[in-house]
Amino acid sequence: MKDRFLRACRREPTDVTPVWFMRQAGRYMPEYRELRKKHTLLEICRTPELALEVTLQPLKLGMDAAILFADILLVLEPMGASFEFAKGEGPVIHEPIRTRAAIDKLRVFEAEEGLPHVLEAIRLIRRELDGKTPLIGFAGAPFTIASYMIEGGKSSDYRLTKQMMWCEPETWSVLMTKISEVVRRYLRAQVEAGAQAIQLFDSWIGALSPDDYRDHVAPHVRHILKDIESTGVPVIHFGTNTSTLLEQQRDAGGTVIGVDWRVRLGEAWKRIGYDRAIQGNLDPMLLLAPPAVAERHVRAVIAEAGGRPGHIFNLGHGIVPEIPVENVKAMIDLIHSIPLAKASA
Repeated sequence: MKDRFLRACRREPTDVTPVWFMRQAGRYMPEYRELRKKHTLLEICRTPELALEVTLQPLKLGMDAAILFADILLVLEPMGASFEFAKGEGPVIHEPIRTRAAIDKLRVFEAEEGLPHVLEAIRLIRRELDGKTPLIGFAGAPFTIASYMIEGGKSSDYRLTKQMMWCEPETWSVLMTKISEVVRRYLRAQVEAGAQAIQLFDSWIGALSPDDYRDHVAPHVRHILKDIESTGVPVIHFGTNTSTLLEQQRDAGGTVIGVDWRVRLGEAWKRIGYDRAIQGNLDPMLLLAPPAVAERHVRAVIAEAGGRPGHIFNLGHGIVPEIPVENVKAMIDLIHSIPLAKASA
């Protein structure tokens, strides 16, 4: 069923559980590694034809949705925060944003002006898919983007980010307001270009307490998600390490809530409410486990869904480069082979 992913997002019955994987296009695939010998990650993201090629590469494995090949940090440069991917270090922001003066210089831009290559890639992908597989667009959420900007890259404790949030709440609010408006415009433009679903990635939000999420983050996320929901496309709200934040994530928005492996899917769905679809939630490292172990966990996740319409199978975070392609293919085939149970009351 070419629309089983979208049907599940709408909590409609499907023949089997639909599946796609975060980072399904990328470093675990030999074709991608060959391409990276000739092009940097940013070159691929900025060249629509290459982004098209990489987006399509994993679909031969049987995923029920494609996800645009891009990066959550692409919004930084048009805003005025230049960065690069340093070998072995990940993203490095050249001039971290740590003062009100630096924040005031950041631009709120229109996506067609600042990221036209991403929107062109979406149009190319939709034409190529020709209705066979739905396309997911995405962006990073405000807290995750802000933490990269402030820390200057990845962080283990988000010390500088939290310092700004607690010590300079007004400055923090100005930064988050700018980021959230950029992300809102960017995601709406992706929908207008042809994305059939949207995922907001809040990769590092689990670093916050429920109170800090409520006071310093949720209003900005709500600004984005309520607007994108009004377009009518499914909106997936995903974060990692969010078992203490599920109810607040739900209230901030999203027609589908993505959960990671640190909470049982059945418990998470009950807390979120069955009026939302749910996405998740296998530990990505199980793709490296013995087949019998991986199968047991896959079946457990599907059993946790209880046969209710509205479950999209995914990992609790992205595929890592060390995972063999054949393991990904085998897992997708397994998921599609498991009969759906009759929904529990």
